[in-house]
Formats: sequence, C-alpha cells, structure tokens
Amino acid sequence: MTVEDNVEMKETVETTEEATVMPKPLMFGKYDSSDVVVEDVGLAKYIDLTPTNIPHSGGKHANRWFGKSKLSIVERLINDIMRTEKFTGKKMKAYKTVSQAFDIVAERTKENPVQILVSGIERAAPREEITRLQYGGISVPKAVDISPQRRLDIALRNLSNGVVEISSKSKKSISQCLADEMMLAAKGDMQSFSVSKKEEIERVAQAAR
Repeated sequence: MTVEDNVEMKETVETTEEATVMPKPLMFGKYDSSDVVVEDVGLAKYIDLTPTNIPHSGGKHANRWFGKSKLSIVERLINDIMRTEKFTGKKMKAYKTVSQAFDIVAERTKENPVQILVSGIERAAPREEITRLQYGGISVPKAVDISPQRRLDIALRNLSNGVVEISSKSKKSISQCLADEMMLAAKGDMQSFSVSKKEEIERVAQAAR
C-alpha cells in the first residue's frame, strides 16, 4: 500500500466520523437549553435543563424519590398543564400548547423561551408560607421557610393553573395566555397570576411571623 493510499484512507475515515457526529439536541427541535442560566442557587439543583428534542420521558422517574427533579423543566410544565381540568390526560394537546407558546415568546422577545420560563419560575417561587401548629385545642398559624423542591412545585402549579383560568375568561388562545404569563412572570410583573400568588403567600406568612 502506497503513501497516497494511506492518506486517502485517513481522509475517508475522518469524513465518515464527521458525518456520524450527532446534532445537538434542541428543545422542540428549535431551542437550546444548555445555555440557560439559573440565577437562584436554591432552585438550580432541581431545575433540569438537560438538552432534549422531545420533552417526554414516559414517566420513567414517576415512582422514585425526588425523581421529578430529573425531568426536563419543560416536561414538568407540560405535565402540570395536563393535570388541570380542561387538559386532564391530554398530553399531546398540552405539548402543542407549550410548543406554540414558546414560538410566541421567541418571536416577541427574540430570546430563548426556555430562559424566559426559568426566569419566570424563579420570580414566581415563594420563599416562605404558613403552617398550622396545634397548642392544645387551638390552631395557630406559623411562618416557615419553603424547601427548594416545594418552591418549584408551587411556582409550576400556579403558572399552569393561572394560565388555564385566564384563558377561560379571555378570547386569546391558551398558548397566547401561556406566552403572556411567562413573559410577565420573567419580569416579576404583578399582573402575572403566578407572581401575584407568590406575593400573597409571602404576605400572609409575614403576618404570621
């Protein structure tokens, strides 16, 4: 075998390796979640931003302790919307709603909608709430700090429930309402349902200190 043949074989192998390199996974095939920044240190451990094309795991973490922390944050949003009255069990409908909302956010803000979602969750996650303590036969409210996992759960629940409630009273589609809610929450605007709920929870907790 001549030197020229060796060079040709080497070039062929390099070309084959380049052709077999897998493309980078993008959320909904459009948005890169690997560059998203979580500013809240407490929530960073529980917000999963692993790049994936389709946010659907098939419930593989459903019966594991804190298994939901390993689910994509976008999939968790889809699942929470699916648990509302109008979307119960309708995974594909909820999936399309979130996908369309992301497209609207990207068009309006010219930013990554995954980053907008994460910023909105950070501003909609309450830091304290009240619990009830029993002293004899008396129930006394007491302010307590909220764990990061529960903060994330409350923010996602308020976000999804608020969107469904607002869309039922509006002429806008639910995807437009979700896009509006995400953008308002990302700014910390009190017109956001989830942010206003967070402020209400913290205000009641402050009164019970």
